Amino acid sequence: MATPRLLPAPPSHPHRPRGTARRAAALAAAPLAAALVLGAAAPAAADAPSGVDDLRRDLDALLADPALEGASSGVVVRSLDNGDELYGSGAGLALTPASNAKLLTSAAALEVLGPDHRFGTEVSADSAPSGGRVEGDLYITGGGDPTLTAEAFDELAADVAAAGVSSVGGDLVADATLFDDERYHPDWDPEDAPYYYAAEVSALTAAANDDYDTGTVTVRAEPGAARGDGVEVALEPMGANLEVVNEAATGPAGGTPDLTVVRAPGTNEFTVRGTLPAGGGAAEELRTVHDPAAHAAHVFAAALEEHGVRIEGSVESGEAPDGAAELVRRDSARLADLLVPFMKLSNNGHAEMLVKAMGAEEAGSGTWKAGLAEVDAAVERIGVDTSRAVQTDGSGLAHSNKLTADTITDLLQAVRDEPWAAEWTASLPVAGDPDRMVGGTLSNRMRDTPAAGNVQAKTGTLTGASALSGYVTGADGERLAFAVVNNDYPGGAPRGVQDRIAIRLAEFSRHAVVGTGRAAQSPAPSEAPGASGTGLECSWAGTC
Repeated sequence: MATPRLLPAPPSHPHRPRGTARRAAALAAAPLAAALVLGAAAPAAADAPSGVDDLRRDLDALLADPALEGASSGVVVRSLDNGDELYGSGAGLALTPASNAKLLTSAAALEVLGPDHRFGTEVSADSAPSGGRVEGDLYITGGGDPTLTAEAFDELAADVAAAGVSSVGGDLVADATLFDDERYHPDWDPEDAPYYYAAEVSALTAAANDDYDTGTVTVRAEPGAARGDGVEVALEPMGANLEVVNEAATGPAGGTPDLTVVRAPGTNEFTVRGTLPAGGGAAEELRTVHDPAAHAAHVFAAALEEHGVRIEGSVESGEAPDGAAELVRRDSARLADLLVPFMKLSNNGHAEMLVKAMGAEEAGSGTWKAGLAEVDAAVERIGVDTSRAVQTDGSGLAHSNKLTADTITDLLQAVRDEPWAAEWTASLPVAGDPDRMVGGTLSNRMRDTPAAGNVQAKTGTLTGASALSGYVTGADGERLAFAVVNNDYPGGAPRGVQDRIAIRLAEFSRHAVVGTGRAAQSPAPSEAPGASGTGLECSWAGTC
């Protein structure tokens, strides 16, 4: 039986499909042979053949779709092989890019940190263990690793025990000082704070699952056998810092699940209300935690206890002193591999951690301000003019971000010359591929069309802002870069229009007429009930 949801996320904010992909799958990069950006650009053609004219007429028709009535749109299509611009409309408009901002963040991270960069988590102590005992405090210091699951903390605890520690005379101290204390971006909507896509940002944080949703817990509720029974509620990963207020009950068999989870602002008190049908399946949902570093330390403390390491003090926050004795260390996978779950699943938390990590690495300041300055400088070094770009966060969750279709296409074109180009391109979602760690947010879009398995692109959706930008190979093998950014449309996210544009590009031939107007009139294969009107990155039906 399908697992019912608890509480729908607010319909005005980004989402992506959930899943249970294991860590090995999450870190397995898509085949680099799929990269579409390796060819060198040739001089632009002197005249536009009839196939280009045909393309331009069709794209004009697509942008006249009623779904875009009154909207502001920027659309650019460039040939990576010939170097010419095949189409441009609103190319210089400064628009809210939603998650297309992650294109800049991810490219900058590879430029600044390098594809082989790893994020370390260190456990140290005031003194080396003697006779199994540490005198003083034990410290866990976060290095910005977004992949610290409950299993990872368990492995760290086992390593501490193997290092000869059985008791700690002082406290367990969470050190997240690599980043600053501004955990929630000032441009984010405070009402988003309980939802996984707007988790607080910390250098030390626990991920609730193998999608690496940082700073979150899974709330799992299971109904009783009969109406009136209680509902069993659990949080994973659990810590002594979390509290559950269970006001839920079991409803009649065959009923509709009606359960809500509320986390009181500034607390870790989770209140569960409503009903689940008797004998039905369990329901689960993600919720953020307040103060992720403290939560991570409590998860670690529980793991230490499981491995026979007793903390005589309490769990506190602080900073490891210079000269603390290192006991164990865990390093993440390579950054190039971490881009796969980050970009395929459009993980906002990863984007913000990367921004602050760049600031800490280059400027000694793990802040949004310092990190975004590094993003801007790195994108300029790659060869993109950022004078018309305004980036206020790393993920695109803030509506204050502004990019032009020209800037996005400039980036898609410029990265071809970078040594990490193939790894970056491989992190982009692939249209119509059902494997979440390949298709990502495009898994259910453009299936059974010429774009399936062809288009590699980044999605993005907020209220009134939607985008699709990336690469596609035309019918004659010509490689294209494209950017489509739509703002202020009247209804739901115009993913159908974006898909038809990408499909038309997959059909493009310079020397053959595809059939003027056909692409503009055909239905979007990716559209499904519930796909429009939500404003979500991905609806609960899985349409992205």
